[in-house]
Amino acid sequence: MKKWFASLQASRVGRRRFLWGMIGAAVCIFLYILVILPLVDAAKKTEDEIRAKKKLLSKYDDYLQNQKAVEEELGQTAKQYELIQQRLLPGETAQLGAANLQEIVKRISEKDGVAIRSFKILEPKEAPPYRKISIQIEFNPILMMSTLSQFIYDIEHHEKGLMISDMDILVPNIRMPNHVQGNLVISGLMKGVKMKETKQKGKAG
Repeated sequence: MKKWFASLQASRVGRRRFLWGMIGAAVCIFLYILVILPLVDAAKKTEDEIRAKKKLLSKYDDYLQNQKAVEEELGQTAKQYELIQQRLLPGETAQLGAANLQEIVKRISEKDGVAIRSFKILEPKEAPPYRKISIQIEFNPILMMSTLSQFIYDIEHHEKGLMISDMDILVPNIRMPNHVQGNLVISGLMKGVKMKETKQKGKAG
């Protein structure tokens, strides 16, 4: 009887241990799912954030190290932009640009002693981000080739960046090769439509 009772007691203890073991295992699993996993994820996110911030700080550090060089480069770019703007024909429309081009050519021709018979304004051409403005001039006979050469030189070396787009020179009398006449197409650049829109958006912003 005592043996049976002892066996029963041992069996109950074993079941209780097993039950407590199962409860302990369940508690451990819940703790792992509800506490440990979130902590691990949070730690991983924190590490990623720290890594990203370190990378960003490194970029800022590189920028600060090269700040002087960057500022110098930006300054040079701004100067180049201003120089380009100064070489463009003034005017908000193609008609005004052509009128300004005609006035410049007229002044140069008067200085160099070239008599211009007629001016013809040609159709403007878009050359993004610029607009190409051209005029055709017909000049009276010139007695010396050097006069025409000086006129062409002054055109192509003008501060507004003018160019000779086309040239048709005639020698009416072969016995006097220095006496020439003909016509020239003279072109310049002005702000294009896209450049104006960009500038207006910049002012609005």
